[in-house]
Amino acid sequence: MSSNAPGATNPMLYDPIPEGQGSTTKRNQFVAALGICMAAVSGGTALAWTSPVLAQLVPANQSDTSGLEHESFLLTTDEGSWVGAFLAVGAFLGALPAGYLAEKIGRKYTTMSLAVPYLISWALIIFANGAGMLYAGRLIIGIATGASCVVAPMFVSEVAETSIRGALGAFFQLHLTVGILFVYAVGSYTHWVTLSILCAIFPVLLIVAMFIVPESPVYLVKKGRRIDAGVALKWFWGPNADTQSALQTIQSDLDAASGDAKLSDLFTNATNRAALFISLLLMFFQQFSGINAVIFYTAPIFKSAGSTMDPAVCSIVVGIVQVVMTLASSVLIDKAGRRILLLQSSFIMGSCLIVLGVYFKLQNDKVDVSNIGWLPLASVVLFIISFSLGFGPIPWMMMGELCAPDIKGLASALAVMFNWTLVFLVTKSFGTMQELLGSDWTFWFFGAWMMVCTVYVFIKVPETKGKTNAQIQAILGGKK
Repeated sequence: MSSNAPGATNPMLYDPIPEGQGSTTKRNQFVAALGICMAAVSGGTALAWTSPVLAQLVPANQSDTSGLEHESFLLTTDEGSWVGAFLAVGAFLGALPAGYLAEKIGRKYTTMSLAVPYLISWALIIFANGAGMLYAGRLIIGIATGASCVVAPMFVSEVAETSIRGALGAFFQLHLTVGILFVYAVGSYTHWVTLSILCAIFPVLLIVAMFIVPESPVYLVKKGRRIDAGVALKWFWGPNADTQSALQTIQSDLDAASGDAKLSDLFTNATNRAALFISLLLMFFQQFSGINAVIFYTAPIFKSAGSTMDPAVCSIVVGIVQVVMTLASSVLIDKAGRRILLLQSSFIMGSCLIVLGVYFKLQNDKVDVSNIGWLPLASVVLFIISFSLGFGPIPWMMMGELCAPDIKGLASALAVMFNWTLVFLVTKSFGTMQELLGSDWTFWFFGAWMMVCTVYVFIKVPETKGKTNAQIQAILGGKK
């Protein structure tokens, strides 16, 4: 590298720390994760936006628009469903290019660039004069959200020390839930245009944060910029960090990989195939936990339990529970481990879904359920707690942990595309399932998948707590 290369004269290059004797600080790793996850907060606001907004734009009775005369335009029920669904379509389209860009221009600049489609989409939504502009805005914000789901977990996993990788990995889901709670709390009491303006603040914060956060050391080493990688590590891990050992570990992981990955490498290499397959199945079980069905049914379940709370308040309560328990997960994940949290999550969620199915079956059969009105309410709260501790954050975090450096971008993109395909299918088919199967069998359907999930996690999903990438690849390759 030339003498005028970035960091070439940086005093931190001349590492005075004897190899193996350094000490690290965690502060900047948390600062970096917080900044990177402004992309997740932005995605969370996009996800939840339709909840309060469609109530303002779609009349409950299509022939009765009383109370909505002040709106410049209204949507039909079908148009409203597409406003929701276009986000999933955009997220599918945004995942693969994000993985490619992260390998070409880096994690830092790819993350920063996500603010552009977020801001464009909010501008289209704020100035919308009909369904067409909302469709365009939701498609573009979906692209940004899908890209965020690829790049942010990857970036965070590459800057975190092994000892706190799980805690920081849970930050992505935590910040998604923060964005969701923001929309629930603000959107319930403000006009949808005002809400959209406020949501546009988070992409601006993302740009500001990315000016501060250095590039991923893994990416820099991969590009042959070892000096810059050492400087970045000093920023993330503190001035007394043993960067030489850390850089050697990164280089060893990269050397063990096959260089720039091709799509075929994901399937022809047994270790890569195992990492991809586990990532895809964790995403599958996340969506087939029925989380969207339970969230959709929250207000009716609260009502059936005898609650007189406003539906908006119900949503806020759910949002608070998600944030608090996802935060708890970030604390527990490096202490308890990934497997035990996934196992409790799938088993408890499956049990709660079965109980909800039984309750609705009794209710449909005209059985008096007034004396157990607390049961569905307790089931929903326990379900959301269990999801937030396990299958909410962990699939995103493990996606970044399981994959070797050379396939991480491509594999993460495929996992995210698969996840959003499932979001689209489950969301669009939920109403049809209710009509054809009834509420009871719909909940039992998702409950059955959670029982299958419990068995799969117990048999196939490895524990990654405290393990380096090389150790994880060895386990996936069948070596102990």
